Amino acid sequence: MGEFSLEYLTLLSEKYPNEAAVCSEIINLEAILTLPKGTEHFISDLHGEYDAVRHILNNCSGVILEKVRRLFEARRGEQGCRALCSIIYYPREELGALRERGELTDEKLRNTLEDLCLLAETLSSKYTRAHVRRQMPSGWEFVLDELLHIQRDEEANQHRYHDMILDSIIATGAADNVIAALAALIKSLAVDRLHVVGDIFDRGPEPAGIVETLMRQRHIDIQWGNHDILWLGAACGSPSCVFTVLRITCDYGNELTLERRYGVSLRALAEFCERVYGSSDKKVRKLALSVLGFKLEGQVIMRHPGYGMDDRLMLERINYNDWTVKLDTGVYPLNTTHLPTIDPAEPYRLSSEEQALVDEYVDAFEDSQSLRRHLNFIYQRGSTYLTCNGNLLYHGCIPLTKDGGFAQVRHGGKWYSGKALMDYADAVVKSAWVSGEESALDMMWYLWCGNDSPFSGRVFHTFERAMVDDESTWAEPRNPYFKFWDNEDTARMILAEFGLDPDTGHIINGHTPVKARKGESPVKAGGKLFVIDGGFCKAYQKTTGIAGYTLIYSSHGIRLKSHRPFEGVAKVLSDNVDMESDSVSIEEFPQRRYIADTDEGTALRRRITALQELLELYRSGALTQY
Repeated sequence: MGEFSLEYLTLLSEKYPNEAAVCSEIINLEAILTLPKGTEHFISDLHGEYDAVRHILNNCSGVILEKVRRLFEARRGEQGCRALCSIIYYPREELGALRERGELTDEKLRNTLEDLCLLAETLSSKYTRAHVRRQMPSGWEFVLDELLHIQRDEEANQHRYHDMILDSIIATGAADNVIAALAALIKSLAVDRLHVVGDIFDRGPEPAGIVETLMRQRHIDIQWGNHDILWLGAACGSPSCVFTVLRITCDYGNELTLERRYGVSLRALAEFCERVYGSSDKKVRKLALSVLGFKLEGQVIMRHPGYGMDDRLMLERINYNDWTVKLDTGVYPLNTTHLPTIDPAEPYRLSSEEQALVDEYVDAFEDSQSLRRHLNFIYQRGSTYLTCNGNLLYHGCIPLTKDGGFAQVRHGGKWYSGKALMDYADAVVKSAWVSGEESALDMMWYLWCGNDSPFSGRVFHTFERAMVDDESTWAEPRNPYFKFWDNEDTARMILAEFGLDPDTGHIINGHTPVKARKGESPVKAGGKLFVIDGGFCKAYQKTTGIAGYTLIYSSHGIRLKSHRPFEGVAKVLSDNVDMESDSVSIEEFPQRRYIADTDEGTALRRRITALQELLELYRSGALTQY
């Protein structure tokens, strides 16, 4: 007996019941191994910026424009290439705009169809025909398959066939639909797999739109960020997570996200603020939510002394006689004396009205079907980290000691570090989502902001930022990881910890905005670590000076893309203005990489081995063929 058991091979024989079926599949899989690896697209820290994220996905971080230029620049020119790209990015909107301006003739439709067919045909060359057909929009498979696989025969029969299909598309009024289908196929073929390295929610106005867009991606994985963890915790019923979400949402003026997209009304909060604080304006609402958050967080910390966060029990540090707070760096005046719900003797006890409000919003988050649907997708496609094709992806950090070793973190009576800590965090998230038990929900809050959480990587000073005007108290100490992440030895240590080759592997990291304006580089550790949070969030762009980093990993090499702020879809439609990007070649492979060189290739070779063993059983008569 070989590598596989007779029981497994017998089960496999149900799918491949005879020698011909086995040989056919071996031939197919061996051929697939010789194809170039698909392009991987890495994005991070989307933070609700729907328009920019949608465009980045549409233009595949500039890959589409590069392909169009390569094929058509000599004939179309730069503006012609950009005009074609606008149709690919937003086919229905752009065709509608052209038709409204009287520029959409039958000739233009035909030329567009022909160019899109050539582009799709070019992109499809690195895939099997079966794979390409699976990417085709439903209902147009026959038409697209025929258009993409014309045989250039001597008698020109196929040319006539091709021309008749195009004529019929235009004559039947189906051109818009076929162009939209071709555009969707092109975008699907340009990028084989999308990696979202955390933080879909908070700050920007449309995280719901982003999730809907991501749900339409065929091959996608998500590495949870701390903001994703926060929303997952809120959706599973953690009171401290719920009120943190409410506070951040109101801070950034994104109340409509909760009310219109997720059906969570803020009326009860406004009424509470009016009754208890005398006003429901933004400043008062922030204060009320902050106080509720400090109470709920304090209860979590006191239930779990092992979190080591007693120093964040801030309400007991307040002198309620002179309205000052004692911090490690001194005594500071509070910026308010109006804290009507705090009992100095029991500062973390909720008032009856606060408790009623907490119960109402926990129920609202748990009962929101639209929120549950979105967060379930993020849970199903997500993980704490991912190893893929020799690379390690995670959002936050791997907690380290001051000496640069893996930090030992104690949870549930056990010590965890490095990969084991990340695996433990992954198990906690899954447990919280499935069980909703209080200890797991508390841990979700800890993972959001805990001192040694791999999602956070810093000590949150939420209290100081909300209650103390002296900005010197706002600085948030970071985990030593961020001191060592420019050290190549550290990166190699982390890669080895996750079973990856330190010589060829890379770390793709989100979470921390890269201050490009000040000369900070997203390439660290001698090219072993890439930080791809550069500022999708508009609130960061003054600091970063750019509008986000993304990463492209193709069969030819690795490229980092830096993007300038997106001017909006309207600008694309009116002037064919793309999101301008700068591309830096980080690593160019000496030889092109093929599927045989990937994780998929490893899996395919193992499957081939199993099929070869099944073939031997058929040929020896040990298993009966059908």
